[in-house]
Amino acid sequence: MIYLVEDDDSIRELVIYTLRSTGMEAQGFALPSAFWNAMASQKPELVLLDIMLPEEDGLEILKKIRSDKATRELPVIMLTAKGTEYDQVVGLDCGADDYVPKPFGMMALVARIKAVMRRTEKPAEEKILCLGDLTVNPTRHVVQVAGETVNLTLKEFELLCLLLENPGVVFTRDQLLNQIWGYSFDGESRTVDVHVRHLRQKLGECGKYIETVRGIGYRSGDATT
Repeated sequence: MIYLVEDDDSIRELVIYTLRSTGMEAQGFALPSAFWNAMASQKPELVLLDIMLPEEDGLEILKKIRSDKATRELPVIMLTAKGTEYDQVVGLDCGADDYVPKPFGMMALVARIKAVMRRTEKPAEEKILCLGDLTVNPTRHVVQVAGETVNLTLKEFELLCLLLENPGVVFTRDQLLNQIWGYSFDGESRTVDVHVRHLRQKLGECGKYIETVRGIGYRSGDATT
């Protein structure tokens, strides 16, 4: 959701229409008071903020956003008729992520919004799978046994991650073939046994965490993240 605080009806309606037509959720406010009411119920992903506003100017709004722990990292782009270098510096010094002087092109504005959102996007938290002395980082494709890095083939790595991400779940050989090799793989189930054997050998003492369920397939013990 993107919030726009702009008291000019024609500009506000055009910007909101453009954002929605490009697949973004957007809501506009003519008054700062209406904006603050909306902020109390739902925090947006980004704020477009005019400077010259009734009730309180955009710089004051920006200062409040930056002083509140809940919103201090909220991306804010200033939209204003004040286009001098001094005014831009003031806006940026107050914590604005970007500054777009009026008049501006709609598609150029959309591009600036996307650029700011990419720049301020928080990286996804890495998930770490642990089981005894075995540690796996699926994002970085790193496997360690007692702190020592173990090199696995891609299929061995995918097989290990699947088992650790589903602790205690028994996978048949056919299920493992389908999920790791794909439905089009025309081998036979012994391929799974060979990969499990190699994986256990590479994991050393931690190879015991890959358990054989006789007559069915394989499972892992309980992994923690």
